[in-house]
Amino acid sequence: MEHFYLTLLLGFVSFISFSLFALFYRHRAQFTGNNLPPGKVGYPVIGESYEFLASGWKGHPEKFIFDRMTKYSSDVFKTSIFGEKAAIFCGAACNKFLFSNENKLVTAWWPSSVNKVFPSSQETSAKEEAKKMRKMLPNFMKPEALQRYIGIMDTVAQRHFADGWENRKEVEVFPLAKNYTFWLAARLFVSLEDATEIARLGDPFALLASGIISMPLDFPGTPFYKAIKASNFIREELTKIIKQRKIDLAEGKASPTQDILSHMLLLCDEHGTHMKEHDIADKILGLLIGGHDTASATCTFIVKYLAELPHIYDEVYKEQMEILSCKAPGELLNWDDLQKMKYSWNVAQEVLRLAPPLQGAFREALADFVFNGFTIPKGWKLYWSANSTHKNADYFPEPFKFDPTRFEGNGPAPYTFVPFGGGPRMCPGKEYARLEILVFMHNLVKRFKWEKILPDEKIVVDPLPMPAKGLPVRLFPHKKTA
Repeated sequence: MEHFYLTLLLGFVSFISFSLFALFYRHRAQFTGNNLPPGKVGYPVIGESYEFLASGWKGHPEKFIFDRMTKYSSDVFKTSIFGEKAAIFCGAACNKFLFSNENKLVTAWWPSSVNKVFPSSQETSAKEEAKKMRKMLPNFMKPEALQRYIGIMDTVAQRHFADGWENRKEVEVFPLAKNYTFWLAARLFVSLEDATEIARLGDPFALLASGIISMPLDFPGTPFYKAIKASNFIREELTKIIKQRKIDLAEGKASPTQDILSHMLLLCDEHGTHMKEHDIADKILGLLIGGHDTASATCTFIVKYLAELPHIYDEVYKEQMEILSCKAPGELLNWDDLQKMKYSWNVAQEVLRLAPPLQGAFREALADFVFNGFTIPKGWKLYWSANSTHKNADYFPEPFKFDPTRFEGNGPAPYTFVPFGGGPRMCPGKEYARLEILVFMHNLVKRFKWEKILPDEKIVVDPLPMPAKGLPVRLFPHKKTA
């Protein structure tokens, strides 16, 4: 009997060993072929996903990229992330190739987790919904259309600073920056002004943003699970707002041109069919995420760097005070004022270089092609990395030095500064982001100087860069506030 159990145990161990060997062999066999890029593919199923994400959790997302660029002496290397066969494209030439071949050799791709967090109400992919939005947005996001919103932005900013910053000795910047950009997006996209209603949606949006690009583990307690729950809650609330707007439009209480929501409700396709309420809710949800989350990270890091670099703060303050001195008491900012904020925008761009909200993005190969002598098979996922140029001394000398003068004159070389992506898929909200960031800077520096309470606070990237403790600062109000 003992021999029987021993034989059974050995058989079981042999079966498990063989199964694991077969699993590893099959996983690695997917990444073999003529002229594939160099690289390693990690473990079955998870690949190198943990290493990819963990480098951000540790505050250095560029480490995953630069370690492999150095190891393989290549600007293109293979890996396996999010359960996909992938190639990482690094550097300006790679950026140019991907951005120039959009919808020719490559197309946009997101991990399947994104479609679960943003379920398509029309049974199309998040990619298809994004295409529709990109066709719809230009009329609202081009500079001439945005000019009329600057006064509203300034009004929202003044209320934000009055409610959250003034008469306080210390504040936590990151949550406040998220409040500002969300309040602004809610006001401009759906004309939401009630502070209580905005606050009620704020926390779910934070959960949604933190779980979009996360390990797709759908059980209670995980960021992914919380993101799905938050997405469903926000969609329900937006549907209520949409229903009320339809009534207000019919009764003449709302304007057809007051915001993007009204435009979507009145928009017809070529067959004269209006968009359904749940389709509009999906699109507004995506806009609110894109319109507030990335800018809030940038505003936070502007506060961080201005605290650390007083000589940069002094130049920003000088520029903003010159603009303020030409305005009547109570007069709101306008388009001409923002065009004068050249140094302030150079500072913001240097922040975007060192702490890009968008670390990179995925594409999918539409066909087999050869790049840099390597074969990229159809269906492989391709990832371009902002940090591969932003923090690369070949493109930006002393890359970790904060230097706004990099953006004077003609600025950085093409395809090296890519915080908003590039090509046909460049972020359509780029100009909107510029305006909300500059309005934030103006209202901040005219009121305060500040210092960091935690000088060595850790930075985490998950998936956006953020201070681990929210960036607490001590405020020093100016004696006179305009």
